[in-house]
Amino acid sequence: MNILRRIYLIAPILFVAGCAAPYPVAPSDTESELQRIYAAAEVSLLNLGKMRTEVSPKDAPFSYGDLVQDFEQIALRNEYRISGGRFVAGQSKTFLRRWEGPVRVATINGPSTSQSAARLNNNEVFKFTRRLARLTNLDMRTSSVANANFLVLFLNEGEQVEFAKTLPTILRDISPAVVDAFRNSPRNIFCAAFAFTKPGQKGVYGNVLILIKSEHSDFMRKSCIHEEMAQAMGLTNDSPDARPSIFNDDEEFAFLTRHDEILLRMLYDPRLKAGMESYEVIPLLPAISRDAVR
Repeated sequence: MNILRRIYLIAPILFVAGCAAPYPVAPSDTESELQRIYAAAEVSLLNLGKMRTEVSPKDAPFSYGDLVQDFEQIALRNEYRISGGRFVAGQSKTFLRRWEGPVRVATINGPSTSQSAARLNNNEVFKFTRRLARLTNLDMRTSSVANANFLVLFLNEGEQVEFAKTLPTILRDISPAVVDAFRNSPRNIFCAAFAFTKPGQKGVYGNVLILIKSEHSDFMRKSCIHEEMAQAMGLTNDSPDARPSIFNDDEEFAFLTRHDEILLRMLYDPRLKAGMESYEVIPLLPAISRDAVR
């Protein structure tokens, strides 16, 4: 079976701050079919022992050395690149990326989302925003859509297509590859995050756009919130060696673990700065990992 997966995309493009708004999108008739597909995939994952919810599982210990190795693989490597106008899988080394200023998070729920589901989505995003703020010591909070630089979108298939039409009007110099990836996100993609760096500021995030398929169950939408919002902080890659972690394509864990919390603390340690090259970062990681654990 080809188990459904998530994708994280990095795009060095300017997002026009202050232009975000709840744009009108048309409801779709196809969500019931996709809901059945995603429900079946969720059952398959659970039957395989995946999507565990422990924060500190006893059967997955990790060392300081593991933290250093996992940070290097997850924070200092790209998972995707643009080739022929499309995003394709391809590992490559990169510099450190993270937020260096205030982060304002807002949600947009498509018309197909029920009021109860929208309340749940908004509450989960609010709670996880507060958790990320504590872990990173960033000025990070929820806000209105108009003031947000970190948008979390809950859209179904038809709503994705309609919203994609607005992207060139709200994202200056947006790559056609990003618009295409958003519009034509395959069904085997659970959710996606697009990070946009500030012009002239190496590795400094200015805006983020997260897509979560509204056809998912409450449980899977929450899982997507954890993974995509955490990766949009700068932990952009996945590693098969990271455990226990959501930054691993094996889908063993559904929610942020203690291991992942430590990686976030490491990423926002004051000894690190956005734009630092891997050769500058790696020698600092042993001391940073120990301090992050404490």
